[in-house]
Amino acid sequence: MNRTLPLILAVALFMEQMDSTVISTSLPAIAADIGTSPVALKLALTAYLVSLAIFIPISSWMADKFGAKRVFRTAIAVFVVGSVLCAVSGSLVAFVLSRFLQGMGGAMMTPVARLVLVRSTPKRELVSAMAWLTIPALVGPLVGPPVGGFITTFFTWHWIFLINVPIGLLGILLAGRVLPDIEPTGAAPIDTAGFLLSAIAASGIVFGLSVVSLPALPPWIGLVTLAIGALSGLVYLRHSRRAANPLLNLRLFANPVFRAAISGGSLFRIGSGAVPFLLPLMLQLGFGLTPFQSGMLTFASAVGALAMKFLAPVTLRAGGFRNVLTLAAVCGGIFIAANAFFTPQTPPGVIILVLLGAGFLRSLFFTSANALVFADIEADDVSQATAISAVSQQISVALGVAVAGGILEASTYFSGGHLGLASFSAAFLIVAAVTALSVLPFLGLARDAGSSVSGHGMQKPAE
Repeated sequence: MNRTLPLILAVALFMEQMDSTVISTSLPAIAADIGTSPVALKLALTAYLVSLAIFIPISSWMADKFGAKRVFRTAIAVFVVGSVLCAVSGSLVAFVLSRFLQGMGGAMMTPVARLVLVRSTPKRELVSAMAWLTIPALVGPLVGPPVGGFITTFFTWHWIFLINVPIGLLGILLAGRVLPDIEPTGAAPIDTAGFLLSAIAASGIVFGLSVVSLPALPPWIGLVTLAIGALSGLVYLRHSRRAANPLLNLRLFANPVFRAAISGGSLFRIGSGAVPFLLPLMLQLGFGLTPFQSGMLTFASAVGALAMKFLAPVTLRAGGFRNVLTLAAVCGGIFIAANAFFTPQTPPGVIILVLLGAGFLRSLFFTSANALVFADIEADDVSQATAISAVSQQISVALGVAVAGGILEASTYFSGGHLGLASFSAAFLIVAAVTALSVLPFLGLARDAGSSVSGHGMQKPAE
C-alpha cells in the first residue's frame, strides 16, 4: 500500500481536528484581548461546529462536481484563510465569522479526504489506510488543549491559528503532487431543497446541543433551535423519498452492513465523544490538576490510538468485523466506566494504563467501523456514503458532549450547586452504558460481513 497518500490526508485532518479543540484552553486570553467574555466567546466554538454541520452534506457533491483533489486543496486554502482571519480578529463578531469560515474549510477536508482514500485504495488495503485516517480524529482533540495552553502561556494566542499557515501550505503542495487526479463524475444538479433542509436540520441540532452543553446563550434558545433542527430533519426524510437525486440518499440504509456501521458508530461516538469533555474537567476540578498536567495524562489515550494502527489489519483479518466491533464496543464501555472510579489518590500509572487501553479500543473501533461503512457499498454510492457518515459523526459527537454536560448540570442541581467527584462518576457510568449499547447493531451482522475488506476467512494474498 502507498502510505504517502493516507499520511498526507491524515496530516491535513490532524490540523483540522486539533484546531477544533485547541482554543478551549485559550478562551480567557482571547476574550481579554478582543474585549469580550469567555462565556460569550464560546459562540466561536459553536460557530465552527455549525459551519461543519451545514457544509459537510454538500462536500461529496462538490467533489463529484469539481474533482476531489481540487476540492480538497481548496478546502485547505479556505481553512488557512480562516485561520489568518482568526489571528487578526479584533472583535467577537469578527472572530465568530472567521471561525465559521474555518469550519467551511474543515467541512470539506474531512469527508473529501475519506472519499479520495476510498476511491484510491483497493478494498483489501482499506483497513490499513483507514487506520492512518482515524488517528487524527482521536489524537487531535487530546493534543489540542495542552498545545493551546502551551502556546498561550509561552507565546500569544495568535500563534494557535498562525501555525496553520505553513502546515496548510505544505499540505496544498504535497496534495497537488501525491493525490491522484480523480476526475469529476458528472454530478447531478444539486438538490437545492435538500441542501437547505439538511443545513437547517444539522446546524439546528448541533447548535442546539452546543448551547445546551456549553451555555453561552439562554438554554431555551438551544431547545428551540434543537426542535427546529429535528423538525427539518423529519421534513428532509420525506423529501429524500421523493427527490430523484437527494443530497443525502437515505436509501443506503437499506443495506444492513452500512446501517449497522452508521448506527453502531453513532452510539459509540455519543459515549466516547463525552470523554474528552468529562475527563479534563474531572482532573482539574476534582483532582486539582493544572490544564497542562491533565492534558499530559489524557495524552495517554493518543499513545494507545497510535499503537492500534499497527494491529488493526491483523486483528480484523483474524476476527472479522462482527467479532472485533462487538468486543471493542463492550470493552470500550468497560474502560470508560473505569474512569468513574478514579480518585485523587489513584496512582497516575493506573490512570495512564486505563487511558492507554481506552485509546487503543476506541481507535480499533473507529478504524473498523469507518472501513465497514464502505465494505458493501457500490462504487457509484461511495460519495453518498461518505457524506452520510460524516454528518452522523458530527451530530453524534455533539450529542455526546451535550449528554455529558446535561448529566453534570442535573447532578449539580440535585446536589445544591456542588460539582463533586460523584457527579463525574455518574456521568462516566452513563456514557459508558451508551458506548456499550453500540454492540447491538453488530450482533445481527453475518459472520463474513465485510470480508472483502477485512480479509477474514480469506487466504492472504502472496506478497
